[in-house]
Amino acid sequence: MKITKVRLGRISVPLRVPFKTALRQVNSVEDIIVEIHTDSGEVGFGEAPPTGVITGDTTGAIIGAFQDHISKTLVGRDVDDFEDITRAVQDCIVKNSSAKAAADMALWDLYGKKYGIPVYKMLGGARNKIITDITISVNPPEEMARDAVDAIRRGYDTLKVKVGIDPSLDVARLAAIRQAVGPEVRIRIDANQAWSPKQAVRLLNQMQDKGLDIELVEQPVKAHDYEGLKYVTERSYVPVLADEAVFSVEDALKIVQMQAADLINIKLMKCGGLTNALKIATLAEVCGVECMIGCMLEAKVSVNAAVHLACARKIITRVDLDGPVLCSEDPVEGGAVFNEKEITVSDVPGLGVTGIQGIRYLDD
Repeated sequence: MKITKVRLGRISVPLRVPFKTALRQVNSVEDIIVEIHTDSGEVGFGEAPPTGVITGDTTGAIIGAFQDHISKTLVGRDVDDFEDITRAVQDCIVKNSSAKAAADMALWDLYGKKYGIPVYKMLGGARNKIITDITISVNPPEEMARDAVDAIRRGYDTLKVKVGIDPSLDVARLAAIRQAVGPEVRIRIDANQAWSPKQAVRLLNQMQDKGLDIELVEQPVKAHDYEGLKYVTERSYVPVLADEAVFSVEDALKIVQMQAADLINIKLMKCGGLTNALKIATLAEVCGVECMIGCMLEAKVSVNAAVHLACARKIITRVDLDGPVLCSEDPVEGGAVFNEKEITVSDVPGLGVTGIQGIRYLDD
C-alpha cells in the first residue's frame, strides 16, 4: 500500500453556543482536513485545528507544513514501513504539532485498514466505551449556572468549567454552578494558564474551603512555568493537571520527574499525533501517573482518533472529548458514536471514518 498523494481541504462547523476561555472566543470549528491516498484505493483521514494561541499552529501554517514538508515526505512511501514513516513525519519539520498529528492519525487509519483492525485494538483494546465531561464556557456566574443545569439535563455528570477571565469572579462562578447542580456532579476547572502561582493557590484553597469540591484544576499557570506549577501542586488542596505544559514525551518526563503535577493531559494536537500520545501514556503508566485525554475545539475526525487511544489504555482515567457535541452539526460519516456523555468506538478497521461532507478542497 503506497501513498500516491496527500489532499488538503477545509471544513466549517458552527458551534451550538460560543466557546469562551481565558485565551480566546470561538464561534465555529474551522479545521484543515487531510486525506492520504494510496494505490490500493484506501484513504486515511486526519484533521488539524488552527489553535494559534495554544499550539502556535494557524491555518496557513498547517497548510504550509503539508505543502512544503509533510506531503513531500509521505508520497511514494509504503504504509508498511510504519515506524519509519511516522518518524519521518515528526522529523521533517520542527514544531507544527497539529499538522503532524493530522498526518500521523491518517497513517494509523491506513495501517488499521490494511490489516483489517480498528486502531483502538491495535493500541491495547481496553474497552469500547468511554464517558466524557462537557465544557462550560467562562461567562457571568448566573449564565454559567444556567449552562451547567442544561448540561446535567442532557445527562452529563461531569463538568469542565472554564475560569480565568477576571479571576476575582472565579470563586463566584464556581459557587453559582455548585449551588445550581448540587453536590453529586463532578466539577473540573480549567484556568488556561490565567493565574500566577500564588494567585492559583489562594483561589483553589478558597474554593475548597467554601465546600465547592473541585475534582481537579487544569493548567493554572503559564505553560512552561514548571516551578510555578510545582508550587501550586505542593500547596493546593485541588489536584493539578498539566495541560499546555505537556507538548512532548520529554515534557511529560520532566513533569513526572519534578512531581510538578498530579496528572497529565494528553492532546494529539500538542504532541503530534497518536504515535507520541501512546508514548506519553506508556511513560505515565510506568510512573503511576493517571492521564486525561483532551482535545482542542475540533470536529469528529481528530477527536475520533483520540477516542481510539482513550479506549485502548486504562491509564487514561478521565476523558474530555466533547468537541463534536459542542458542534451544532456533524459532517463526518462513520467513526465513534457520540451520544452526549457516552462515546462508543467503532469496530470498523482503522479509525472508522468513511467520509466527510462539505470539504472545500484546496486543489479544486
